[in-house]
Amino acid sequence: MALTLSDVDKLARLSRLSLSETERNNMLVELNHVFELVEKMQEVNTDGIEPMAHPHELALRLREDRVTEKDQHCILQSCVPLVDRDLYLVPKVIE
Repeated sequence: MALTLSDVDKLARLSRLSLSETERNNMLVELNHVFELVEKMQEVNTDGIEPMAHPHELALRLREDRVTEKDQHCILQSCVPLVDRDLYLVPKVIE
């Protein structure tokens, strides 16, 4: 299925885009490349292949959840003007 310039014009109008003549021609070429790719993908034989409900159905190997750095909040808060019970205090900006 090949698109025409009138199709690009319709898509641009629906997208509220104003395209120059060069942009229209470039968009036509790019969109036709996308449709060619989709057509190639539809030609692939998928008989006997069950669809996946999610791309990560395979067991993911996750790293162990462990602390790798020491607590430095005292050092990081030493240069802050106002701190109360390890919380940063900032001026109120919304009334």
